[in-house]
Amino acid sequence: MTEKRKRVNFHASRCTRCKLHPNLCVCTAIVTQTTRTKVSLVLPQLETQKPTNTGMLAVHCLGNSDVFHRCNGEPEPEVLDPAYQPLLLFPSEGAVCLSQWADGPKPLQLIVPDGTWRQASKMRRRVPCLREVPCVLLPPGPPSCYQLRGGQPESRLATMEAVARALGLLEGAAVQTHLEHIFRLKVDRYLWQMGKIHRDAVYGGIQAGVHAHDPYSGMNPD
Repeated sequence: MTEKRKRVNFHASRCTRCKLHPNLCVCTAIVTQTTRTKVSLVLPQLETQKPTNTGMLAVHCLGNSDVFHRCNGEPEPEVLDPAYQPLLLFPSEGAVCLSQWADGPKPLQLIVPDGTWRQASKMRRRVPCLREVPCVLLPPGPPSCYQLRGGQPESRLATMEAVARALGLLEGAAVQTHLEHIFRLKVDRYLWQMGKIHRDAVYGGIQAGVHAHDPYSGMNPD
């Protein structure tokens, strides 16, 4: 009975960082990226538990980053770091292209609202310290590869995609490439687990012995 209970609990578990089941975890592929730009993620507390969230995974890839949670009934977070020039990455009215800030003398704090598009669009108004922060947007680029949440217009990017492209502008192609690599690994493995794509179509492949219906399969028993 004990062994059976342990196995059921294991099947229900997910990695605390990438939120995938253990046999699909992408965390061993992460190489921490060192950047001058500081990335600050601001999101509703419940968003951190969703396997479809990508913003938290982006933060796990970046050494110079932090996370601020918004919780009902609690004070709004104090996000700004005085050592940096803050910018809010969201295409609000009056936002300018991020490239206009790329060569400033002060390092940038890229504040990234996460959650649904509706939640992100209200972030600046609801978090007082963000109301005077300049808004920036990304230059036009290829459509999103994100397929984990339905009903999203092609012009919108997943949070991790947006962070990757922003850091590509500010830090160089290597950082962007690594973030996009981890992003693709997560998205395709999750889609395969949900039966949305064929095993042969999964970016990076699926380890031999791993089965979508069994999160324990293909793993070293030790």
